[in-house]
Amino acid sequence: MVPPVQVSPLIKTARYSALIAGIIYGKKRYDYLKPIAEEEKRIEEEEKKVREEKERIAKQLAEASEDTILK
Repeated sequence: MVPPVQVSPLIKTARYSALIAGIIYGKKRYDYLKPIAEEEKRIEEEEKKVREEKERIAKQLAEASEDTILK
C-alpha cells in the first residue's frame, strides 16, 4: 500500500474556505427562498379549496340533473 500524501496547507485552507462559503451561501439562499415558497404554498392551498368547492357544486348539479324515477 502507498502511504498517504501530505496535502499542502494552502489547498486545505482553500478547500475548507470553499466549504464554509458554500454553507453560508446556502443558508442565505434558503432564507431568501423560504418566504416565497410559503406564499406559493398558501396560494396553492386557497386555489385548491376553491377548485374542490367548484367540483363539489358541479357534481351536485350533475346528480340533480340526472333523470330518475323519483322525480
